Amino acid sequence: MTHIGIVGAGVGAAAATYALEESRNDVTVTVVEKSGGLCGRAATRRRDGIVYDYGANYVKSDDERIVELLTETLDTEGLVDVTEPVWTFDHTGEVSPGDGRDEHKWTYRQGLTQIAKRLFARTDATVHRKTRVETIIRTEDETWELEDTSGTRWGPFDVLLLNPPAPQTADLLRTADWESDARESLLSTVDGVPYRTVWTGIFHYPFELERPYYALVNADKAHAVGWVGREECKPGHVPDGESLLVVQATHEWSVDHYDEPPTETLAELAALTADLVGDERLRDPDWTDHQGWRYALPEGEVSREPLERAERDGLYCLGDWVAGEGRIHAALRNGLAVGERVADANL
Repeated sequence: MTHIGIVGAGVGAAAATYALEESRNDVTVTVVEKSGGLCGRAATRRRDGIVYDYGANYVKSDDERIVELLTETLDTEGLVDVTEPVWTFDHTGEVSPGDGRDEHKWTYRQGLTQIAKRLFARTDATVHRKTRVETIIRTEDETWELEDTSGTRWGPFDVLLLNPPAPQTADLLRTADWESDARESLLSTVDGVPYRTVWTGIFHYPFELERPYYALVNADKAHAVGWVGREECKPGHVPDGESLLVVQATHEWSVDHYDEPPTETLAELAALTADLVGDERLRDPDWTDHQGWRYALPEGEVSREPLERAERDGLYCLGDWVAGEGRIHAALRNGLAVGERVADANL
């Protein structure tokens, strides 16, 4: 029996767990997740009969293996495709048709968290939520243990997988009880991964907003708003006659407003959206929600050599930042690859 521990229950961890299960080897998987949910930044909330994805917006069909995973391997009940197009706008707020996003834009009637839920459901993994890992420990017999904020020890594990965003992975490595050159090399690499911050506002309206597009995206990255998505374009998410907008601010605006009172930030973001979409009613939503994503989107490539050195000690990093692309399909692809690599090397 090989014991595997995973920190974080994002889509990468879910995909790795699924790949390990598919290896048909004698393995146990324990996942420790700090939040109360699954799927990381592919996050879904519900309110008043409305479902909304407030982190990642959908899964693209850029990867054949992920297309097969979603449309053939996993249960397709509730899988929906956004058919309306994505349009663009520039720093002046001028809106233009089309941005070339003609591929599928998949989510579920129940929201994007279904991806991780369905992947984990196909395994025997044990997932412990609301458990924040504080320390990684490399034992004298070359296994791994975890210690959470309550002082509880988890393990020992023969293999350890780390799924948090790079800055949080770096924090774990920085305080790790692991004396190794591999740790120092890995920490230096992980600590250097840049991230974009995104502050997201959710705006609900008791009327139907009629527009010929699903979403608007800022093409020149010079506007305070980066993305406006109409959640009512996702089948099953918003009742007829209502509208819900998911508005993501650009990095600079998000950083400047991150710690300001949410009520003021929401009001400013609603006004910007009303001007952009061209409807003054959008300044006055009947209810709102918000989320700050400090580590929303990784940028840049990651050196493989430090990751491979750590893997020889049985420690694997996974997620969109390892894939070098801040997208769900990239995190899924990387998770599958890591799970298969673990199986090949250790099982």
